Amino acid sequence: MFAKRPTYFKTAAVVASAVGLTAVGINKALVTSPRGLQQLVWKADQKVLLRGMATASTVKLDVGVQPEFFVKGITDESARVTSELLQENHDKHHIFFNRSGFHNHIVHHLLTLFALRATPEEIKRGYNDNKYYQRPPVDLKKEIVDDMKNPERFKTYLGKEQYYHDFLQYFQHEISTRGWETVLNDELFKGDERADDLLARLFGGFLHPIIHLGFGVEFRQPAIIAEALAQAAVHDSWMLPFFLDAEKAANASDAKARDTKTIVQLLSDIRADKKLSSAAHWNDGNKIRDGILKRAPDEMLKYASQYVIDESQLEEKTAEMINAAVFYTAAAQHPPSIPKFDFFFIHVTNASIFFSTFLSLSFISAATKRRLLEWKVRSDLAMYASRASPPLLMDDLTSYESSDKDDSWERVIERVNALPDDGHASKLVRALAHGEQVCKKFELKEGFVVEGDMWRRLGNMAVDSVEAGGPTWVRSTGFEEAWRDVPVRQGMRARV
Repeated sequence: MFAKRPTYFKTAAVVASAVGLTAVGINKALVTSPRGLQQLVWKADQKVLLRGMATASTVKLDVGVQPEFFVKGITDESARVTSELLQENHDKHHIFFNRSGFHNHIVHHLLTLFALRATPEEIKRGYNDNKYYQRPPVDLKKEIVDDMKNPERFKTYLGKEQYYHDFLQYFQHEISTRGWETVLNDELFKGDERADDLLARLFGGFLHPIIHLGFGVEFRQPAIIAEALAQAAVHDSWMLPFFLDAEKAANASDAKARDTKTIVQLLSDIRADKKLSSAAHWNDGNKIRDGILKRAPDEMLKYASQYVIDESQLEEKTAEMINAAVFYTAAAQHPPSIPKFDFFFIHVTNASIFFSTFLSLSFISAATKRRLLEWKVRSDLAMYASRASPPLLMDDLTSYESSDKDDSWERVIERVNALPDDGHASKLVRALAHGEQVCKKFELKEGFVVEGDMWRRLGNMAVDSVEAGGPTWVRSTGFEEAWRDVPVRQGMRARV
């Protein structure tokens, strides 16, 4: 019933059909040129776009493009409905639904429902439940879009939400002209000052821009990739010094990947560091920026720089990141309170699935994949510290029993598809189901705490927690204040 996207997302037959070559011609091109497939796929995309498929400004889903995790049996009708609704969202809505920077999650929600084989009616309801509070786009100013083509002038518009649609137009033009793969390599992964600045912004807003990019790449939608780049451009870049300083510290210490601690070990070290684990305060506006990086920057840097990856380890280390993200997201409970997931921690887990997608992309270098993964882990460590480094309890991971008599994955997905949601719950369930697939081969490795039927238990716990009443999520789980309004379950010890 469930499926994982294969390594190659376009077959020779599909490419051949699009560019007018035979499969034999494709294979010959691959033999004679290492970049043959990439070049042929690019040519295929250009012809496919002319036939009314996905472009930098048009959303068009194809059931033949398999996402990272999906339920078999997705229909053409679901693809049509989802495409139309995402196009309406693209044309009519801002990336923020208010001026406080609250994100429009329609893309995330609908693509997740689509991948989980929700019905067209469920997909429509998901859209209608969330479209009413969106805000319209700001009028474009052609002179600003033109001005952005000047690299020095480009900088002056960064971090300002009023220029989102100008950035969107700019990146749409770049993608239409050069292709999304080239644009990503130049704008995000080039390693120069401009690219590093935008890459840091991609990790802003509690990972929303990188989640958005992940969806665009996973579903091969250039218009959504353009949205993600524009979204990143209007976020802040205050995480950049942290990322660059961690890299410098790791290089200066000559840390070796084979000697690095596991993420779970580093989480334990962070909790044991009293200065760092208490650096964030309940009243901090942003607990990473105003707490961790203000009151304990050296301590945070010490632990972040200890995690280094070798390019030969990318598959295993991607799985380790996914496992550790799920572990601390799920284990940060507060007995005797009923299980609830932390709103900020779930973004760490919800973003994790896309690193499997990034790992599969042939046009991104191994060095870039390593760097991207190291930044994600360092961001995750800072996120854990920023919520007061809560104790991580194994009770529910090993013994949680669902309130639903049928606790199968099929039932979990059926339930989450039917939930009134803005996308957070459905993304969490899909990320958990994907994590089970990716981590299975590494379960006996150090640092892989979540294993076996824990994945299914956590899928049930996620849906149960949303349906249970009280706040849907807790916010900043390590603080007692976060749990004030959460109902209590009897018969459990209190958290220590």
